[in-house]
Amino acid sequence: MSLLTALILSDDESFRTQVADCLHSGTLPVSIADERPAARVVPADLVVVDGRGEAHAALGTIERTRAGAAGASIFMVALESSPDLILQSMRAGANEFLTWPPAAGAFADAVGRAAARRSASPGARPPTLTVAFLGAKGGAGTTTVAVNGAVELARLGQRPTVIADLKAGLGEVTLFLGVRSRYSILDAIDNLHRLDGEFLKELVVRHKSGLDILAGAEPFDRPGPSDAGAVEAVLRLLTQQYEYVVIDAGNQFTACSTAALYTADMICLVTTPDVPCVRNAERMLDRLGQLGAAGDRVRVLLNRASEPYPIPPEQIERALGRPIDHMFGSDYRTVSTALNSGVPLSLTGSTDLAGQFDSFTRTMLDPASGAAAPERRSTLGLHRLASIW
Repeated sequence: MSLLTALILSDDESFRTQVADCLHSGTLPVSIADERPAARVVPADLVVVDGRGEAHAALGTIERTRAGAAGASIFMVALESSPDLILQSMRAGANEFLTWPPAAGAFADAVGRAAARRSASPGARPPTLTVAFLGAKGGAGTTTVAVNGAVELARLGQRPTVIADLKAGLGEVTLFLGVRSRYSILDAIDNLHRLDGEFLKELVVRHKSGLDILAGAEPFDRPGPSDAGAVEAVLRLLTQQYEYVVIDAGNQFTACSTAALYTADMICLVTTPDVPCVRNAERMLDRLGQLGAAGDRVRVLLNRASEPYPIPPEQIERALGRPIDHMFGSDYRTVSTALNSGVPLSLTGSTDLAGQFDSFTRTMLDPASGAAAPERRSTLGLHRLASIW
């Protein structure tokens, strides 16, 4: 699966917002690009043209778009579906014709066909895998899981891999990997008007594992709500330059983290077996559903899961209403040593945790492999958990 870039051509802000919601609510990750030239967006994979008003003007827009983007999928949106208008739009270069408001699933089906056309096009680049890690609360080990997952992706996948740190002020990715960076994601955001692949290479720092790092920002107030569109544009460029993109999205639903989640093929929610974290995980799964993140894009990762479990995994699964996809054991000494030395677990030698990250990463690369979670045995749990929901 790979991120699709969409362009919405309309002067109606309400229409743009509703179409963006339709595109985001499907099973495929879609990034909404800014049509302003100053945004320097990458070429769009699909273009939605507002044809609810003057049909002649909309058809002209489709013709110009087709001339400038031969490989894009173009959606014509009109108020009525007359055979004559459908024929004219197809002759102008549209691939899809949709009536407004769209029927349930209509946009998702059209996006699926657009993705299939892009994959089948001559010279199509290998699909990018984008994985966002979101913590159920601070201290859940989200950055630890994200960093070690990214290092394993770079090692096992043997493909260009980058990790982007979105946490304002408290980003720790470079610290965990023992490197320093002269630049941060703010340098990409503030120079979006001239950001391209070559400039991006100057902003990232290379770890000895081969992993590239786009460091977190030092100011506590940035990236902020006004930077969400720019963050999405930066992540969109990363998917054009790398085959694996890992995002440390923090533990809050900010405007920027939400933009990152929309770009992700896989959203990994990291929780621990304690009451506050499991409660937050349940609420965050609900929120992900409200944002349109389909269930098959979400993974639940249980961190620090070792016997005796404070709360049995089976009880956590009942509380969340879904299975735990992967569990990582609790090994404070090994993790603490790795963090203090700036050396990821996979490079510290053969440990149980290193093996667990190897298994987890292989599952990311090949979901059909079905790597097994650690064996579970029944233990006494906290009955307090049941009283919270």
